[in-house]
Amino acid sequence: MRHRASCQCGALSLEAVSDPELVIACNCRACQRRTGAAFGVGVLFPRSAVRIEGDSRAWSRVAESGRQMTSHFCPVCGTSLFWLPEMRPGHVIVALGCLETEVAAPSRVIWAEAQHDWVRFPEHLPHYEKAAP
Repeated sequence: MRHRASCQCGALSLEAVSDPELVIACNCRACQRRTGAAFGVGVLFPRSAVRIEGDSRAWSRVAESGRQMTSHFCPVCGTSLFWLPEMRPGHVIVALGCLETEVAAPSRVIWAEAQHDWVRFPEHLPHYEKAAP
């Protein structure tokens, strides 16, 4: 299946010609700050299946694992569209809210230790206090 994602203004977009390999709900403070929301949802696609169009600005940080996480955002509207994790070099993680197509619900919840008390995820999902092993 083809999945398309774009920023608010449309200057930065991507297309994935594959189904996602994983959908993760992340409650870490970095995702909360990146999204301005209670949690972020990342959709992982194989890098080889993703084509990016438009210019992006990048910002990198060191995650708790000690590895780099590089976020790419639109220089026009500021939307954080995708990020590249050093720990998964063959993947692009796309912000769920930027996708124009439906994907499966998250299959795991990470950084539950930073989850807001009022946020509830289905009990059947694996919950990890920090990153998934």
